Amino acid sequence: MDTPDGLTITGDIAPRAEEVLTPQALELIAALHRELDDRRLELLGARQRRVEDLAAGGTLDFLPETRHIRDDPTWRVAPWAPGLEDRRCEITGPTDRKMTINALNSGAKAWLADHEDANTPQWSAVVGGQINLLDAINRSIDFTGENGKRYELKPDEELATIIVRPRGWHLPEKHILVDGRPVSGSLVDFALYLATAGLRQIEKGQGPYFYLPKMESHLEARLWNDAFVLAQDFLGIPRGTIRATVLIETYPAAFEMEEILYELREHSSGLNAGRWDFMFSVIKSFRTRGTDFMLPDRNAVTMTVPFMRAYTELLVKTCHARGAHAIGGMAAFIPSRDKEVNDAAFAKVRDDKTREASDGFDGSWVAHPGMVELCTEVFTAVLGGKPNQIDRTREDVQVTAAQLLDVAATPGDVTEAGLRNNISVGIQYLKAWLGGLGAVAIFNLMEDAATAEISRSQVWQWLHNDVTLADTGHQVTRELIDRIVEEEIAKLPGDAADYTEAKQTFLEVAVADDYADFLTLPAYERMD
Repeated sequence: MDTPDGLTITGDIAPRAEEVLTPQALELIAALHRELDDRRLELLGARQRRVEDLAAGGTLDFLPETRHIRDDPTWRVAPWAPGLEDRRCEITGPTDRKMTINALNSGAKAWLADHEDANTPQWSAVVGGQINLLDAINRSIDFTGENGKRYELKPDEELATIIVRPRGWHLPEKHILVDGRPVSGSLVDFALYLATAGLRQIEKGQGPYFYLPKMESHLEARLWNDAFVLAQDFLGIPRGTIRATVLIETYPAAFEMEEILYELREHSSGLNAGRWDFMFSVIKSFRTRGTDFMLPDRNAVTMTVPFMRAYTELLVKTCHARGAHAIGGMAAFIPSRDKEVNDAAFAKVRDDKTREASDGFDGSWVAHPGMVELCTEVFTAVLGGKPNQIDRTREDVQVTAAQLLDVAATPGDVTEAGLRNNISVGIQYLKAWLGGLGAVAIFNLMEDAATAEISRSQVWQWLHNDVTLADTGHQVTRELIDRIVEEEIAKLPGDAADYTEAKQTFLEVAVADDYADFLTLPAYERMD
């Protein structure tokens, strides 16, 4: 395979890889890396400095230096792009071949084709997922399961609009080096899609659309915007062709929503309430600050608790004031063969989506095709014949920094049941992740990297803040965690030895003195 000067591919070149590892795509990766990677690393350093400041007693607030952006009522984001006018239900999932077909056929308005939390960065998945997206755009994709069942795109029905989520700024791609340095996984996923399937998407009358994850500041949004401009100029396509929806899923980003929209405004199509990563970021940001930022058991933190309510209401108001879509969070529940469990799951999803639609969201996410009809029905009841409710500006909402920071008002306890659930979910998920699966059904929920991050971060926070369990009176100690780890593994199918690597990885990110920023970083080091 021909590669640009200074670019090296260390991963295997599988059949058809050349269809997405094209000379043009690789040249774009090299150009993006050389122009932007130093800034990316500087911004990652700024994240660490912020964490150190918070640990020393600092806080988060709306930025005084960008008040002029928030106070200027005149600016708006770009008009709606083709295929993104109506987003009442979006389905999320990895880009394996079967999921690609099922998601596009699901009846959802859009599909978040996930190269991040629901995927793993195995080299075969990085390249294979791009091939699947190219085949999907070309309508040449099919799949036959082990049971002989054949999957193919419905020929006569409108398919979901593809929106690709690349990896976050923090994740490297160790299988591609430029000038001897690993490149950003974000830029690899972005460039490979844009230069192949994305160009075909333009030909079909839409555009290359992206979901941008894990950002912590408007300066990181500016970096993405610069990547868009560089890439569009490089490929000779008009500026503004790319559109991006930003996940507001970190605590710092909640204080910079307007600035993030502003930085991306000619490429922006809205914000999403990435609820699970947001909870993870709350714990991560203030993990050493004791009870003021101590969340109860994960399943007790609902979207109606004060700080989560403030976050979602501010998001809707911010988006609609600037002409942007506000997209609700993922419903992690999945259909079950157990009628009682299934009925309870559907009731919870209905309540969740009804609250979002009533609050002004323009659409929301589901993780399973079986939930698409319910989500669509709920939003249609509010939207009627309109594609969205961006005209509902929510001027009644006034959210303060203190409200966003009021984690202490969250009701609920820390219990042994919650600790056990976190440990079991974390180990089961990491076993699947290390084996190449990024979205895993565990205890009737679709778990991905975001929900696993909550699980391991709560264990770390409870351990390092000497929390006492409300139901047993026991303090969370390393000895207690080690015992529960062994007890929970004993309940799982297979031999304990099957979970050795997952257990070691989990303990590395859940109990070590130094908190790992993301569990996927040490896990990626264990992956070929």
